[in-house]
Amino acid sequence: MKHPAQILIRPVVSEKSYATMTHGNRYIFQVATAANKIEIRQAVREAFKVNPVAVNVIRVRGKTRTRSRGRRRIVGKSPDWKKAVVTLPAGETIANLFEGL
Repeated sequence: MKHPAQILIRPVVSEKSYATMTHGNRYIFQVATAANKIEIRQAVREAFKVNPVAVNVIRVRGKTRTRSRGRRRIVGKSPDWKKAVVTLPAGETIANLFEGL
């Protein structure tokens, strides 16, 4: 089995993720692209000592960015990544989520 740090890369920090943390008891993580729902559930269970109710996985495509340099156009792309939405039961929270950042 993989170490939780290899599966859970980082928490997603945005206004929408903060709103789901406080109201919906859901936490959003960037995860390894090869990880599946079972591995993500086990990694959250080991890392934070909580028992997730549900794990939803979303594949996020990278953005294409275009820049102009004189008469040439340079096209680049940010990498694709995978996002996991982890739902916890009522009453359980992840207290030390941002300690290691």
